[in-house]
Amino acid sequence: MTNHHSRIDPDVTLLFSHPLHFLSLGLGTGLFPKAPGTAGTLLGFPLFWAIIYLPLVQQWLALILLFVLGIWCCAFTGRALGVSDHGAIVWDEIVAMAAILVTVPMTWIWWVAAFVLFRLFDIWKPFPISWADKHIGGGFGVMLDDGLAAAMAILVLQLMQR
Repeated sequence: MTNHHSRIDPDVTLLFSHPLHFLSLGLGTGLFPKAPGTAGTLLGFPLFWAIIYLPLVQQWLALILLFVLGIWCCAFTGRALGVSDHGAIVWDEIVAMAAILVTVPMTWIWWVAAFVLFRLFDIWKPFPISWADKHIGGGFGVMLDDGLAAAMAILVLQLMQR
């Protein structure tokens, strides 16, 4: 049992110790030594490809369920690590990226634009992302700031499509 106030570094042992850790650590991409958020974001593509054949309403329902699952698994791993939004927790990036991909044309150029814009907003954190990142904690806070970054990327991508 991890002391609530201690901070540990995630590793392969933690990754495989519980299914929620496996998800929140992005199937291991969150353990990448450089840019784990970017590595995790790339997993949004296979998630998107897994749901793309569902009707649009069911795609969004699946993403909402995965967002809610993310609140739970990110909070669980955050408690184990002793910090709520550890850089190794990347489930939020995975779900957010898949959500963005649902909104753009099925071409590689739009996928690259979606990826770049999401990473830009996720790293830069303009308002209201920065506010949510600072003031809303726990699993919901982890998921929300990336949800907001996704919403901003979707907005820009929709404007670009017009």
